Amino acid sequence: MISKILLAYDGSESAERALAFARDLAQRYGARLHVLTVARPPDVADDVETEAIVEGGLRQCRRRIDTAKTRLAGATVEVQYDVAVGHPAEQIVLYAERHGIDHIVVGHRGHTLFERWLIGSVARQVIAYAHCAVTVVRR
Repeated sequence: MISKILLAYDGSESAERALAFARDLAQRYGARLHVLTVARPPDVADDVETEAIVEGGLRQCRRRIDTAKTRLAGATVEVQYDVAVGHPAEQIVLYAERHGIDHIVVGHRGHTLFERWLIGSVARQVIAYAHCAVTVVRR
């Protein structure tokens, strides 16, 4: 039985489709929907630069959450919104473990081809390390 669903939301076209899928899945099972967006800090930077970049990322995450709230306004499910800082796949998997998530929903491609090549696919990493079922929604 699915009682807690985690949507990893980055505001991309794939994430929008994943949001619709997660909403429908949550409504079908009467599950609680968790929406998580992740601010990624720079890989290499000094402390002052890192702080500014993380703050900018958190502002962007809050805008994503506002967008998700608007899209989910008519949903008949309980929704919890959260923001994390760190590597997206790692934060998604950790969040799922901490909150007893039964099912994770992610979009297929939120980054450009170069970014996927450079850092790897978040969806692929979530599938590899998640303790629960993962649905990847394609564009």
